[in-house]
Amino acid sequence: MKELTNRVAAVTGAASGMGQALAIGLAREGCHVAAADLNEEGLKETVKIVESMGGVITSTVLDVSDKAGVEAWAAQVVKDLDGVNIIINNAGVGLSATVEDMSYEDFEWVMDINFWGVVYGTKAFLPYLQQEKEGHIVNVSSLFGIISGPTFSAYNATKFAVRGFTEALRQELEISGSNVSCTTIHPGGIKTNIAKTSRITDSNLLPLDQDSFIADFDKFTMTSPAKAADTIINGIVKNKRRVLIGKDAQAMDLIQRFLPTAYQRIVETSLKFANR
Repeated sequence: MKELTNRVAAVTGAASGMGQALAIGLAREGCHVAAADLNEEGLKETVKIVESMGGVITSTVLDVSDKAGVEAWAAQVVKDLDGVNIIINNAGVGLSATVEDMSYEDFEWVMDINFWGVVYGTKAFLPYLQQEKEGHIVNVSSLFGIISGPTFSAYNATKFAVRGFTEALRQELEISGSNVSCTTIHPGGIKTNIAKTSRITDSNLLPLDQDSFIADFDKFTMTSPAKAADTIINGIVKNKRRVLIGKDAQAMDLIQRFLPTAYQRIVETSLKFANR
């Protein structure tokens, strides 16, 4: 999609962080934006910023794990903005717990938002995108859709699932000669609020509480939301299959390529040493 001016872009998780930066960045490129999030106050702030720039934006309070709600939102976007060209399934949450200690409730919670939210957004918007001259689907995976880490099994599962789902979709669209394309996004550490909204289960393996988790997350966030948004928008314009965001994501991708299983032992050894 080489031209963004006067295109319509829908973004989930648009109340803060990378989603808010995407709404702002797309509006700056001339897109009309449909913003969605569960955080109503944050959405109002996003709307305020975009409108102060002279941009066109609508907002919807939305739980992406609600299939009917996502479908209704897609129809409303098309009605309000006279079509849609881009859907960015960005909304996500975090979960840190060992497999042994993790509750089924928490596993279902993170899967419903991080994976099913992406599936619902993709399937709800795809028929409308196919009606346009050009369409693009952007699904946000993670650095943890490339490598895995202890206490992140459920989060890893969601992000690996997003990766597999989107890569398969891209192939289907190309084989069929569709006017729609898609891109998988793998962010490294982005300075967002995800750590503050994550669910943390303490364990003997890696003793951790919410405050410690947030502090550790903040130490390793390398990329600003604005920089991440610019990288994603560039990926849309260049129709990239995959976008790595941040030097940490790029480094982990290389490590996984050259040490596809050995990286696990490196992680294990480093954590054992750190916990002594």
